[in-house]
Parts: sequence; structure tokens; C-alpha cells
Amino acid sequence: MEQDLKMKLEQLHQRVDALKDQIGTEEATKNAFVMPFIQILGYDIFNPTEVIPEFICDIGTKKGEKVDYVIKKDNEPIMIIECKHWKEKADAHNSQLHRYYHVSKARFGVLTNGHTYNFYADLEKPNIMDEKPFFTLDLNNLKDSNLKILEKFTKNGYSLESILDSAEGLKYIKAIKTEFEKELQNPSDEFVKLLVSRFFDKPIIASRLAVFKDYTNRAIANYINETISSRLKNALSINDTIPSKDADNVVSIDDNAIVNEKQESIITTEEEIEGFQIIKAILREVIPASRIAQRDTKSYFGILLDDNNRKPIARLHFNATSTKYIELFDQGKDNGERKLITSVDDIYQYKKALLDTIKNYE
Repeated sequence: MEQDLKMKLEQLHQRVDALKDQIGTEEATKNAFVMPFIQILGYDIFNPTEVIPEFICDIGTKKGEKVDYVIKKDNEPIMIIECKHWKEKADAHNSQLHRYYHVSKARFGVLTNGHTYNFYADLEKPNIMDEKPFFTLDLNNLKDSNLKILEKFTKNGYSLESILDSAEGLKYIKAIKTEFEKELQNPSDEFVKLLVSRFFDKPIIASRLAVFKDYTNRAIANYINETISSRLKNALSINDTIPSKDADNVVSIDDNAIVNEKQESIITTEEEIEGFQIIKAILREVIPASRIAQRDTKSYFGILLDDNNRKPIARLHFNATSTKYIELFDQGKDNGERKLITSVDDIYQYKKALLDTIKNYE
């Protein structure tokens, strides 16, 4: 079930990516992206007793209020879905969904733009929808853990008790993760003081705090780089110890062929990883880190948007021993421009070009 769900969602993601530039209205977004999603969950979009479009949610004296879809199971509303145009943020209009939720009697509200789905509940106050979602599904970043949760919303797997049991934990884990990511990106004074107070027993005056904040940034960067490097080495070590399926049928290989094979292998260096982390840190001002991907090749280390070869963000040319270049694409994906740098820290000089590149793709 889970693998089938993943395959269908990946197909929907490809559909969204291929068609979105031709989708000019909210109604078209619903028809092209959201209705297929409802079908993937197993609900019959052509059965008006199961999926009700334009469901009336009159609020007090305000008549004619309608939510885009209500999904019913056993003749009871279980979920309302409010849709926005794919270019709009899926969290920009939850006040409207908030009103619909109050009168719909459904336990879950979904706000979507066709590629991001935010799931809400009433965990804090009964019958009043929470301000923040407890679960977010992003078609651009499908994770196995998210599929397990989404499976509980399918027609065959729907379980109110199971969802509610895990919803509170999901909500607060997500919130803690968000705050932790903020601290990693830009440590707050409180976070720095908390860490420093564990080993520094003198008063932390403003000048010392600024110094310790710089040290904290460096420590975080070093830790991330060392962790990634260690995992890469472990992965390479594991690959080296895996015996060949044809180990019993060993044939003689020319020594020159072995040398050539080693020369052609791709080795990701610590500098490349550090450069990637710097670019990732810069771009997280405008896009989620999950959308920034890396691919190492023989000639350069590539950074891509949405892991899409057609959306290069930058290329790090660090293979030469004496010179290093960063290739930028702010003038277009087919107009890469190389810039000479002396160290990875020089990447910060090209912050505007990197941000402009993302702006061109969005």
C-alpha cells in the first residue's frame, strides 16, 4: 500500500511540475492537481455522497460560504479541503479555512495549492482549528515517514483515533524542528548563552556574546561538515567491503585499466560539502532547505533546485589544485558564468546572484 501510494504521488508530482506553468486559475489548480490527489487517497470524486464539491458552510448570518471539497466516510464529514492557486502559499489563507472548519463538523482541515498540503486539527481547543498544521505533505519532498501518516487519511486506511493519537506529537516535533533549524541557521542570543553557560562561568557581556556567537556559527558548520564527511567515508568503506556477485569468477585486469578506473571515480571533498552548506544557508532565506539538492560529477560539484538538472543553482569547480571557481546561473540556466574564488568563504560574495537565480525559477 505504502509503495503504491508513493508511486502515485511521484507521478502526481511529475504532472504538477509539467503542467503548472499552464495553470492560470484556482479552478484549474483544483481540476488538474487536487482532484487527482483526492483520487490517490482512494475517494471517488464522482460520487457526491463521498466527495462533495462547493460544500455550503454558512457562518451565522453570512450565507453562501462554500468550501472547495468535503470528504465523507460512512456519511460523516471527515475532512474539508480548501484550495488555492499553485503559485500561492498553502499557509496564507488558513483564516478562511478556520471559519469553514468551525461549521463543517469535520475533524481535519486541509489547505493546499496543489503541491503542498497542510493538515489541521483542533488539538488545542475543541471545534476551533489550530493556527498551525500538525502535518505537511510536500510533493517536492516526499518522505517515507510522511507516507505512513498520509496512509491514515486514505479511504481504506482512515483511522480517526490513530491520527489523533499521533497528531499532537507530530505538531510539536515539527515546531521544535523548525526552531532548531532556525538556531542552526542563525543562533539566537538565548541559544548561544545556553551553550556557553555550560563551560564559561564569567558574565557574558555584549562584546563576549558577539564573539561566542561567531564561535557557535563556526562550531555548527564544523560539526555538520565533519558529520557529513564521516558518513561519506563510512559509505565508501561499506561499498569497498561488499563482495562482488562474480567474486568466484575473477578475471585478470590490466593494471592500467585499474588506474584509469580510479581516476574516473567521483570523490566528494570536504570543501565541496562546505561550499554546498554555505549556499544552502544563503538560500534558506527564500526556500526550504529540502529543495536544495547536490550532485557530484567528475568535472564539478552541482547544486540544483528540486534536484532538477534543468534548474542549476551553482557549480563548484574545486577539482584543480591551484584554482577554484564557482559557476553562477543568475543570467539563465544556459548562461553559466564562472567566478574565481580563493576560499569557500568567498561564496558569500555572490549571495545576490544565488538569490536571483532562485527568483528566476520561481
